Amino acid sequence: MSFILIAVLIDMVSIGLIIPVLPPLVGTFTQNETQHTLAQLAVAFAFGLANFFGSPILGGLSDRFGRRKVMLVGFSGLALSFFVTAMADALWMLVVVRLFSGAMQANAAVANAYVADITPPAERAKRFGLLGAAFGMGFILGPVMGGLLGAIDLHLPFYVAGTLALLNWLYGFFVLPESLAPEHRRPFDWRKANPFAALGRLRNLHGVGPLIYVIACSGLAQLVIQTSWVLYNQHKFGWGPKENGLSLFVVGLVAVVVQGVLLQPLLRWLGPRRLVLIGLMTSVATNLIWGLSTEAWMMVGAIFLNICGVAAGPAMQGVISNAADARTQGETMGAVAAINSLMAVISPVAGLGLMALVAELPKTDWRIGAPFYLCALLQLASLAFAWRHFNMEPPAQAAAAKA
Repeated sequence: MSFILIAVLIDMVSIGLIIPVLPPLVGTFTQNETQHTLAQLAVAFAFGLANFFGSPILGGLSDRFGRRKVMLVGFSGLALSFFVTAMADALWMLVVVRLFSGAMQANAAVANAYVADITPPAERAKRFGLLGAAFGMGFILGPVMGGLLGAIDLHLPFYVAGTLALLNWLYGFFVLPESLAPEHRRPFDWRKANPFAALGRLRNLHGVGPLIYVIACSGLAQLVIQTSWVLYNQHKFGWGPKENGLSLFVVGLVAVVVQGVLLQPLLRWLGPRRLVLIGLMTSVATNLIWGLSTEAWMMVGAIFLNICGVAAGPAMQGVISNAADARTQGETMGAVAAINSLMAVISPVAGLGLMALVAELPKTDWRIGAPFYLCALLQLASLAFAWRHFNMEPPAQAAAAKA
């Protein structure tokens, strides 16, 4: 577990480095806020579309050749994309490189499958919490580093991120062990690598049911926040890379503390079902506060209200992972990643599309928070689907989930 946590940490630091500076870099190729928003939409859409088709393929390849080899492909693809982005001198170059990066980058799905390989079913929610903490730690270190470096030069974080991705490739090649035993590998099937077919098989997994709609709606809400956060705060509050990096530092800090320390006590105290339901409720409230915020400090303060929402994710992942067997963990996690990737295709259109409609409104107009109002509605829909699933769940299955 320590090996994969280190690999994920380095990976997420390198990705986190570019978050505060990619939207400002895109803005250097535009003339006004509406153009800036639409250009950012194109860049984010390209990544999500490529990742949607690439994640199930790389997940299936990891079931055939092992997790380590596929993660090495992801690390090398990331390194190349960061260096090319740093040297881009036109908007079309950013779009093309994000297409390439999205197709090559399925490290999150493969890391989840890696953890499932080495963890007994009863321990998976806890282990996914540790993995989430590693992701969060990456977002503590990455964005604040990116914000500080971006304040010096917008291109500098991309060179640093590319260097870290290369270091991670070296770590993976020389240190990271393989997790998938040869007897659990299976032939690669292009038909199963179809992302839409993967979604259908995930829907048919016993014990999952409406939870895939929870993943879809909640995932779309989170991705709308991710794609809108930097640009929204830049437009409304005048934040630069430094301020956005520090705000994302707080997001990562909360994720680490919740998923690395508080998750198990919360699971024991509330149980997984109640934790998910309360987490979705607090997510609705948090998004409403963000949309209605009139002062910059309110954006950061509201992050601390969503502790249960942060903790609910690993518990949900544990349920889905336990519904799959040892031979299909990569495919299953790839299908979950395909849902998130499909949402990543939709989220720029939904979030940044709404921002483009309100970008020229006065900064005090309540309608400028439209992306966050959409997120609140999506989390409300997730709450309804989760409530339905837990009330339809057979008693024996509910007892197993609680255990």
